[in-house]
Amino acid sequence: QIPIPSVPVFQPSTPIPERLEAIQRYIRELQYNHTGTQFFEIKKSRPLTGLMDLAKEMTKEALPIKCLEAVILGIYLTNNMTTLDRFPISFKTHFSGNYFRHIVLGVNFGGRYGALGISRREELMYKAPVFRTLSELIFDFEEAYRRCWHTLKKVKLGHCVSHDPHSVEQIEWKRSILDLDKLTREDFRKELERHARDMRLKIGKGTGPPSPTKDRKKDVSSPQRGQASPHRRNSRGDRRPSGEKKPADSKAMPDLNGYQIRV
Repeated sequence: QIPIPSVPVFQPSTPIPERLEAIQRYIRELQYNHTGTQFFEIKKSRPLTGLMDLAKEMTKEALPIKCLEAVILGIYLTNNMTTLDRFPISFKTHFSGNYFRHIVLGVNFGGRYGALGISRREELMYKAPVFRTLSELIFDFEEAYRRCWHTLKKVKLGHCVSHDPHSVEQIEWKRSILDLDKLTREDFRKELERHARDMRLKIGKGTGPPSPTKDRKKDVSSPQRGQASPHRRNSRGDRRPSGEKKPADSKAMPDLNGYQIRV
């Protein structure tokens, strides 16, 4: 009997950093998939609710996973941590004439950045949330790649993922695409901080799909107000001079034919 890893369960008082460590231990216990066979088919274009159903299946099957599956699993296991921001980080590297791709789940808690994930290399997966800026986190990954004799070529950064497991939104995987061959070191750092600032602004504004109630109010009330205002303007413009009487039958006799046509 091969032991099946247990999904971590937390008390409300458990600090977020401890929860992240426990989630990373769980992901590591599932082990990296070296078989060459993808056990779970992940389509990035699927809505978030479909990907969360797939993550639930991963916890039941407890099969080895690769980096993209670890990102989906990380999102699923952190959904109830509403003070934690999650966003995908993709890397493209070059080594010995070949290109390699990797992805982790970036996290931000209390203004400190870190990452969850899985990799063949220990230094290319979990990063505790201790980095003061996003650029410090990415530079740490870059240095880890350098120790593996890989040259970092591109970094793709997504936007924050919704905490609603039933959301039909798609994950925004590549909001910013940074090509290191076209950027100086300083420009690369500035672009990383610009992306971090954009994420903070998006969170601050609370952008998200408007509720159905708001949509209904817009659809119903706005046209009525828009239709009413021209009538008010016309009524003021059509006032007659003092002493001139308005035809009495204009309001008294409704246009019955018009109503019949509407019916």
